[in-house]
Order: sequence, then C-alpha cells, then structure tokens
Amino acid sequence: MYIESMYQQLGVSPEVTRFGQDILESLKDRFAQIDAVAEYNQGKVIAAMQKNRVNATHFAATTGYGYDDEGRDNLERVYADCFHTEAALVRPQITCGTHALTVALSANLRPGDELLSPVGRPYDTLEEVIGIRPSPCSLMEYGVTYNEVDLLPDGTFDYEGIRKAIHEKTKLVTIQRSKGYATRPSFSVQEIGELIAFCKQCKSDIICMVDNCYGEFVEIQEPSDVGADMIVGSLIKNPGGGLAPIGGYICGTKECVSRCAFRLSAPGLGQEVGANLGLMPAFYQGLFLSPTVVSGALKGAIFAAACYEKLGFRVIPPAAEERHDIIQAVELGSREGMVAFCKGIQSAAPVDSYVTPEPWPMPGYDSDVIMAAGAFVQGSSIELSADGPIREPYAVYFQGGLTWYHAKLGILMSLQKMRDAGLIQL
Repeated sequence: MYIESMYQQLGVSPEVTRFGQDILESLKDRFAQIDAVAEYNQGKVIAAMQKNRVNATHFAATTGYGYDDEGRDNLERVYADCFHTEAALVRPQITCGTHALTVALSANLRPGDELLSPVGRPYDTLEEVIGIRPSPCSLMEYGVTYNEVDLLPDGTFDYEGIRKAIHEKTKLVTIQRSKGYATRPSFSVQEIGELIAFCKQCKSDIICMVDNCYGEFVEIQEPSDVGADMIVGSLIKNPGGGLAPIGGYICGTKECVSRCAFRLSAPGLGQEVGANLGLMPAFYQGLFLSPTVVSGALKGAIFAAACYEKLGFRVIPPAAEERHDIIQAVELGSREGMVAFCKGIQSAAPVDSYVTPEPWPMPGYDSDVIMAAGAFVQGSSIELSADGPIREPYAVYFQGGLTWYHAKLGILMSLQKMRDAGLIQL
C-alpha cells in the first residue's frame, strides 16, 4: 500500500501504521462532528469579514505610530463581530498569551482590588504575573491581592467555596478554559457560562475574564457568548491559523478593552497607536483559515487519545469525550516516556526534525520542561507540538497540527519512538 510505504520512508514501521489505521476506523463519526463545527465556524468568520467589507486596502503595511491604520482597526472590528463582543484589541505588539493576560489583568485591577481564580491554580506562567511566585512588577507588588478556590475532587466547580471567596474587594474573576499543565478536565463553554452567571449573582459588578487559549473555534460558541466581559488569547495558537507570526487579542466590553489599550500603549494613546508592520495579510488570512486548522488539530488530539487509551495509558480527556480545547494530555508515568513521546513529535516536524528535545529549566516554570516543536513560527502551539513539566504524573501535553495528516504522522512517530524504547507493545 502506497501510504504504508510513505510512512515507512518517514520512519514509521508497518506495524505502527496498521495499529493507527485500526484506531481510525472507530473515529469516523467523531471526525464528521468536528467537520460540522468547523463548517459552522467558517461561516461565522466569513460573515464577520463580509460585514466589515474587508478589501485589499486593509492589507497595507504601516510603520511608526500607526495613526489611521484602517487595516488594523478593521481587523479589530472583525474580531469583535466574530466573537460577538463590543470591542477588540488585536495587535502584533502583544507578544504572547501570557502578555495578553497580563495586559487584561493589570488594566482592570487597581491597588486594593482582589483577583479570584475559581478554577484552582492558573497556568504556570501566570504565577509570577500574579505574584504567587515573587517577581518584579507582579500584580501583588502593585497592591492587588489574590485568592483561589480549588476544584472539587471530581473536577467540577466548588460553588459554595466560590460564594464564600467573593467579597467587596473581589474585582475580577479569571477563568482558565484549558487545562494547562494540569490533569483536570477543560471546561465547556456552557460550564463557563454557568460559572460566570453564578459569580455575577454573587457580585453583580464583578469582571469575568476567560483565558481562551487553545479553545477558539472548538465549539460553535465562545465564552463571550455566555457572559464573559473579556476573552483573551494568542494569535500563535488557534485564531492565527498558523499564519500569524506573533500577536494576541482581547475581546470584550468597550470599557474593559479600552483600558487594555491604554495599558498596552500609554494613557491618552490607547488604540490610536501601534503600526501593523505589514502583518495584516497573515492576520486576516490566519483568522480565515483558523476553523479548518483547529478541526485538524482536534482530530489529531482525538486520535492521540484513542491510540494511547488502547495501550492502557490514562488520557485526559478520554477519546470518546466531547472536546473543549485542542490539548490532549497523556500520562506516560515516567521521564523516559515523556522524552520518547516528544522525540517522536520532533522527528515528525518539517522544521528541526533532526533535533533531539531534552528537558531544561524554561523561564516562567518551576520544573524542568521538555518541548517538542518543529514549527515555522517559534512557540506556535497551533503547529504540531508536545510539551510538559518533568514531574509526576509525567503527563505530556500534545496539541496542534496545521493539517490533520501532520498531526497523524506526529502521533504515529510518538508510538514508534515509544515502541523502539521498549515502553509499549502493540
């Protein structure tokens, strides 16, 4: 068979290829559901672009101050319409998802306010932003206090604990949609909406912000459709479609987004400044492609879950479970398993396939981290990648794939490296 022959040239044995093909036979209905969601979201993006009359003049580059940058301003109108919000801030000057979250938090919290996470400890890189781990310029240094309410043992919200934690100084609630480096479930848009409604019932003027990273276009709704005052993310994840080389977005109420713009640039300047530096074609086209790219990443995640579940590993979420983000966690049980898995992902890459990933003390994390990412855009986790902290339960987090076929190859190569290391038997 010619496909089996091609995989063999790429380093995948016929046994591993056939194992993968057997798994795929059981996933046809799931893949059809993913395609239907992608088709809906593609229409949503096109409708937002058509409403805002996107044309070739919006692709022109600007430099310097970026005054009167109609392409940039129109892109923000497209994002606002796509995510059904009053306003949006979409800029290449936002360097990453953590930066976007920092802008949103620092713009809307003042000294004496309290930040609450009702979903347990946030993603590792936010610990220094908040001041959980001391860092210069953290929110805690500027007089913002922090509280968190752990999830219940079954991974659901502790509503009674949340009610007790909200008081007169609680200004902003941060909700992380995806699991991050945790083995809890990711939250559905419906669950997030119920949590937001509860928090606003406890305190009507509370601001609810959702870290939307890895979740855009996975469902037909976004957290902004169910009451979020801000949704925040990175353009080198889902909404950039693999084309955006940098950037982040904040969509939400006019008041919240306006404050974010003043914090990103300077008081008095706000959204008036910030040149697009010639990135508009990539930003517009990346958003256009995003629903299709996300669908391929979702298929890869489900395929990974099904393969490793079949081999007896714990996977979060299970293969049959409904998806709420593109991340697939696999508990491999050992450092050796994590290294072998990541070697497989790296060896499937179009870029740096010859590199051997090794754990290292990555800035912003309290454990050594291993990362496999042969990406066209450095750090782009909508491209095929896998990573995780070297600590129990030794879980690796797989995500991305600009095409389903690349995601499939990555998982087959991970199986091959695990088999070669004597860690699995097919």
